[in-house]
Amino acid sequence: MATRADFFGSRRPDSRGGCHTDAVTSEPIEPDTKDWTWVLARPCPECGFDSTLVQHTDVAEQIRTDSAGWVHRLGEPGVRTRPQPKVWSTLEYGCHIRDVHRIFNHRVRLMLDEDEPRFPNWDQDETALADDYASQDPVTVAAELYDAANVVADTYADVPAHAWSWRGLRSNGSEFTIATIAVYHLHDIVHHAHDVNHG
Repeated sequence: MATRADFFGSRRPDSRGGCHTDAVTSEPIEPDTKDWTWVLARPCPECGFDSTLVQHTDVAEQIRTDSAGWVHRLGEPGVRTRPQPKVWSTLEYGCHIRDVHRIFNHRVRLMLDEDEPRFPNWDQDETALADDYASQDPVTVAAELYDAANVVADTYADVPAHAWSWRGLRSNGSEFTIATIAVYHLHDIVHHAHDVNHG
């Protein structure tokens, strides 16, 4: 299995200089207001993800593998270029995936530590604007994404066998178990890899 040093060497990139001063402000994308929980019941026609083929206990390793793909994408030329004015660039998608890993790690930790917690709301489109995804440094984002992926993968890998059925609630009332939120999380990152790979 690849290690962090294989991608970034022994020195951690300096995240203090995370903004690219030459970046041009991009048009806001259309907010995604869809409820994607249906992907737990049927295949996604856009990316082909089929939740019935996924074992929740395999999600940790799949997240680790996926993170290596994002490190590669974020190192390619044109990472800041949007394929269309209102479609995120690879960099913006990378920032989103990094934050998805962080959010899901927080939610799973809540489910492990509390009885049926309600997750704080997260507006992904508001975060993209507030944190100026388009101006962030791709090298830093790649390292942060890789680290966040491995942190949440460790969280999933350490879930006790009896705890996979423990529940949590999203702010809109959608109910998850740790097993279903793991699969839902995996779809999110697989779907966005498809978005980037297919323009």
